[in-house]
Amino acid sequence: MPSQLLSRPGVRRTGLVLTSVMLVAGLGACAPGGASSFTDGSTSKGDAGQLNSSGTPGSALAALDTLVVKGRAAKTGYDRELFGYAWADVDRNGCDTRNDVLRRDLAPFALKSGTNGCMVVSGTLHDPYLGVTIEFVRGSSTSSKVQIDHVVPLSDAWQKGAQQWTTPQRTAFANDPLNLLAVDGLTNQRKSDSDAATWLPPNKAYRCSYAARQIAVKARYGAWVTGAERDALARILATCPSQPLPTAGSH
Repeated sequence: MPSQLLSRPGVRRTGLVLTSVMLVAGLGACAPGGASSFTDGSTSKGDAGQLNSSGTPGSALAALDTLVVKGRAAKTGYDRELFGYAWADVDRNGCDTRNDVLRRDLAPFALKSGTNGCMVVSGTLHDPYLGVTIEFVRGSSTSSKVQIDHVVPLSDAWQKGAQQWTTPQRTAFANDPLNLLAVDGLTNQRKSDSDAATWLPPNKAYRCSYAARQIAVKARYGAWVTGAERDALARILATCPSQPLPTAGSH
């Protein structure tokens, strides 16, 4: 079937901007300012090894200081299905989350005809994790070349607060464009469920943006960080103390 070549933004008027708006509106307690309802009530701000950070108001470094710091909980009971149906159409725009993110992050891209402007069949990814360009072609043996990464992995979130969330809250987290990036498939697999203390993008130029996105996601949902994780994020942001928190529509 023929495909239509399109530039990156603006394919569907009900796309990712609406996604972030509806998710935040529907989250209630999991939006910024409601973090306490997602944790066990702890307000600990770290341990003796914690680095002292101070950032400008509105910066990722300043937001890091608002996160609860405590140990990782057990992974017992974790299951992907507890975060809802994979790539659910949570914003009800008629497209699944995976294709929403591909349309946001690939430029240019081509859409399959007859899918109401949803299904991406090919495109060019400027991969942030490696700093390279990757050509995406949909197919049984090629689609995995570009994967959608949960910046804060679902398993990591499970061990840092998500066990106490409701299923709708976990579903929103798993499909939130703020927490999703199209990236090189092999790199995504190597990252697995690592946090910032154990894995960082090989592309050092992207590490400040990566750290800021990790913090933005955890702040939005009230997930905590370990002491080692907090220190790793603080070290990165010490090199870019004014790094702003990202928005859902940014790459």
